[in-house]
Amino acid sequence: MNAYDTLMQPSSVPLIADEAGEGERVYVIQPIFGSQYKVLHEEAVALIQSAGARYAGTIYQTIREVDPATFIGAGKLRELSDRLEGLELTVLFNGDLSPSQTLNISKALGGKKVIDRTALILDIFALRAQSSEGKLQVELAQYKYLYPRLKGKGGALSRLGGGIGTRGPGESQLETDRRHIRARIHALETKLKDTEQRRALLARRRKKERVKTVALVGYTNTGKSTLLGAMTGADVFVKDALFATLDPTARAFEIEKVPFLMVDTVGFLQELPTSLIEAFKSTLESALNCDLALIVCDATGPYELQLRTTLDTLRELGFDAPYLVVINKCDVAGDVRLPKDCVRISAKTGMGLEELKARIFSALRDEFIVTALFIPYAQMAAYSALRLLITEQSVEYNEEGASVKAVIPAIYSEKFRPYAVRREERP
Repeated sequence: MNAYDTLMQPSSVPLIADEAGEGERVYVIQPIFGSQYKVLHEEAVALIQSAGARYAGTIYQTIREVDPATFIGAGKLRELSDRLEGLELTVLFNGDLSPSQTLNISKALGGKKVIDRTALILDIFALRAQSSEGKLQVELAQYKYLYPRLKGKGGALSRLGGGIGTRGPGESQLETDRRHIRARIHALETKLKDTEQRRALLARRRKKERVKTVALVGYTNTGKSTLLGAMTGADVFVKDALFATLDPTARAFEIEKVPFLMVDTVGFLQELPTSLIEAFKSTLESALNCDLALIVCDATGPYELQLRTTLDTLRELGFDAPYLVVINKCDVAGDVRLPKDCVRISAKTGMGLEELKARIFSALRDEFIVTALFIPYAQMAAYSALRLLITEQSVEYNEEGASVKAVIPAIYSEKFRPYAVRREERP
């Protein structure tokens, strides 16, 4: 790894932390396009706090026509410059800026550091990534974000371009830096393809072993990790913060002795940049390839917006699996009107979890047959050869043979027809 690669590695500390270790003060520019700007602003404040920074205030600007140079217009920038004069602040534009717009806003504000929503989310991703794959995905997203923003930064990186073989005749430092980034992006994409192949092999093995996968998807900070722990009994990291879980976490659990695998995935946000969705597409494959998805929403928040955002994002990725809508935090939501077909739960208190398990089993009932079998002792050897294909819920022996209550994968039902007594309906 050369000096350039070291410089560009994802940070393990907040990128917007000050030298004293305290979070920077961040002032928000909030454009107003429609009725959802309040929700977007609340998310921005939560993102700032998740990044270890401090929220310092907001200036709002109704956008009727985007200014190609500064997005919000010179007049509003003059007002903001007067308001922030003499203050040590980072300015967050709560939306996406082009590289030139970022530079122009910074110049208009006297050289203050300006970041956009994507840069802030990438900062949080760099903090949260724990697995090697997650770190690769973050680094790749950072490089792709940085590449078009190198204009005018060649001098700042000039110390990285020296040495024999690093320059062609007449090659500018900016092009040298871009060449470094292109090479690194290619190397990261190659590594991620290798990890995708390994995960595909793991997915095929799970299918071969007949383990059904239930994926937790939804808005960030709706309680997915808490639900994973409550359903599986596993000790998983839980924090009241946006993007607390970045890497997928899988844990085994059972419903009526039938094994399942539950996978927690990275959360979504309204207007999550497409580039970030693409960067984490491999991580989200656990949701795309699941047998059933649980779309977890927060009863205390704008759950309709959360559900719509999640479904829109999943559909962009080609999601077509069955799903259940799970509304969490119903114990503290009060009198809230919720969708009729949703499952109301509290992952924290356990309320509604038994109903959720029943709905999961019911949603996958086409995959299983719950039946009673009788195996005469004379046929026990033949039955024993098939035993590993099913889940025995209970076994009772009498003088003639064994009575078994079992759950049989539908694809193997014909093999057990000679022993079937009756098919049972789900309660």
